[in-house]
Amino acid sequence: MPTVTAPLPWPAPPWPAAPFGRQLLELGTPGIPGAVRWRLRRNCSISPSQLGLVYVSLCLLSLTIGGFFLAQGAPWVLVFAGAELSALGVALLVYARHAADREELTLVGSSLQVEQHYGSQVKLTDLVADRVTVEPSGGQGSLVKLSSRGQTLHVGRFLRPELRAAFAQELRMALRHRLSHGALNE
Repeated sequence: MPTVTAPLPWPAPPWPAAPFGRQLLELGTPGIPGAVRWRLRRNCSISPSQLGLVYVSLCLLSLTIGGFFLAQGAPWVLVFAGAELSALGVALLVYARHAADREELTLVGSSLQVEQHYGSQVKLTDLVADRVTVEPSGGQGSLVKLSSRGQTLHVGRFLRPELRAAFAQELRMALRHRLSHGALNE
């Protein structure tokens, strides 16, 4: 069976394929590389809004069953169903609060902006890109340590430990590429 190959209609990225980062295009600035953003999120199988729908449906089912037993003369079933639904509601609320936890790193211009969202807390840090060092904070599989001018951050908490080294390598290459092309464009 004959095969035909053709060149790709778009240019190759300046560094090897980026499994973590996404190139953001900046319109109106030809010749200046766009921003690169890395979004590292918690792996959640259900969103908080979907979780709310599941909880409401469980409440309706349990209260229907409890109402049936109440009509049969067993009021304690409804009391225990209410206690169970209250405990489940608290557990789901704790889960939903941290379901949207994430870390976002954006390399734009000469700046590496890091946003860390944990529950209701948001920490914003702006690092000078040409001064950032990227290294492991401990042994194999540890968090990625970013250091720049006395500031230290640990990122990669939502990546599997075996992927953190690849993420750190990709971030190093993007910083190196930005540094070499940023010096030419300025």
